[in-house]
Amino acid sequence: MQAPVEVLDVVDDHDEVIGRTTRHEIHERGLKHRAVHVLLFNLRDELFVQRRAATKDTFPRRYDSSASGHLDSGENYDACAVRELREELGLEVHPQELVKQFKLDACQETGWEFVWVYTLRGEFTPRINPAEIEAGEFWDLARVRATIASHPNQCAPSFCSVFRELDGRGLESPAS
Repeated sequence: MQAPVEVLDVVDDHDEVIGRTTRHEIHERGLKHRAVHVLLFNLRDELFVQRRAATKDTFPRRYDSSASGHLDSGENYDACAVRELREELGLEVHPQELVKQFKLDACQETGWEFVWVYTLRGEFTPRINPAEIEAGEFWDLARVRATIASHPNQCAPSFCSVFRELDGRGLESPAS
């Protein structure tokens, strides 16, 4: 059975929709599009880090944000964040539970994605989707920082950008 073809919005330099096409064409042509990253923290300030499945077409087996993904055509950022948490980690949350932190502009390191970054904090038990994620566990922040600093090639580039930006803003209280 073939995976369904993903259709995404193509956006301009101001994140305004200018068209739509397949995920494959967007990546092949380096077109700007939209994505979310959700960073899940437990009450001990540990971050759930996933290892992407070996079958992923981009950055297989690399460490990544707790949940992340493209916005479907016509979808908004908040709805996508909720959907990605459900699809990748089996978590059902309301948009109001997420804290919208900041937006990264589309650039090479983000794969030409405008990225809204969210945090979620609480005692959640992720149930990883093996089609998306090979493994995942909560890491203390020192381990995340050390891995990104010493072995950035083991991480998806956008995860490095997202984490560095959030860390620079202060991670002691990700939900504030």
